Amino acid sequence: METGFVKQTIENNIATIEFFHPAHNSLPGNLLAEIRTEILSAGKNPDVILIVLKSKGDRTFCAGASFTELVAIQNKETGKEFFMGFASVINAIRSCGKIVIGRVQGKAVGGGVGLAAACDYCMATKFSSVRLSELAVGIGPFVIGPAVERKLGLSAFSQMALNPTEWQTAKWAKRKGLFTEVFASTKQLDEYLIHFVDKLSKMNPEALRLLKRVFWENTADWNTLLEERAEISGNLILSDFAKNAIQGFLKA
Repeated sequence: METGFVKQTIENNIATIEFFHPAHNSLPGNLLAEIRTEILSAGKNPDVILIVLKSKGDRTFCAGASFTELVAIQNKETGKEFFMGFASVINAIRSCGKIVIGRVQGKAVGGGVGLAAACDYCMATKFSSVRLSELAVGIGPFVIGPAVERKLGLSAFSQMALNPTEWQTAKWAKRKGLFTEVFASTKQLDEYLIHFVDKLSKMNPEALRLLKRVFWENTADWNTLLEERAEISGNLILSDFAKNAIQGFLKA
């Protein structure tokens, strides 16, 4: 529990992948690798029709990258490797062949916004404010940018990227297309989620598979694109600006 976990459960042809980390569900490299593995595993499982991605806890969905791991990066290779963690999860969602439903019960920051944006259908609570904080720590939302821009559009992505300290409400995120539904409580969110995935899981699996392909048309270059973006972030994280900014956040 102290270092977090990722677990997958399968029930009624629905694979639920849940992650947790005690630091507000931030994601170090090992958890990102586990999430990727579980998504691809569920994608290959013939008994799975739908995938639900969720986190444990009440008011925070995902705080993004692990700051303690970021501040420890000492070279470009390690930096790129860390950011490839987020790239690999986004590409796993893109390529797994199954519809991925996001359940966002609370705040999402940085990479957490990227995970939500990569989901094919994402629902949230009113507590699910969103923020792209990367520029404030000396980098930028390069790796998750394609997923966020694809879902919200360039204008909304630019607004978030250039306002790294400003929270946007769940209602704003719904208007921009990140969330499909916003509920007053986690209880209401979960009740609707159960209803929605039960209904969707009874649809034609082949039709769902082909819809997934349609949803992700024109993204065949993302393996290369996100790797290039990971290299950009991996270089920037070595700057004095980034190191000092992250240390400041850790001391706050």
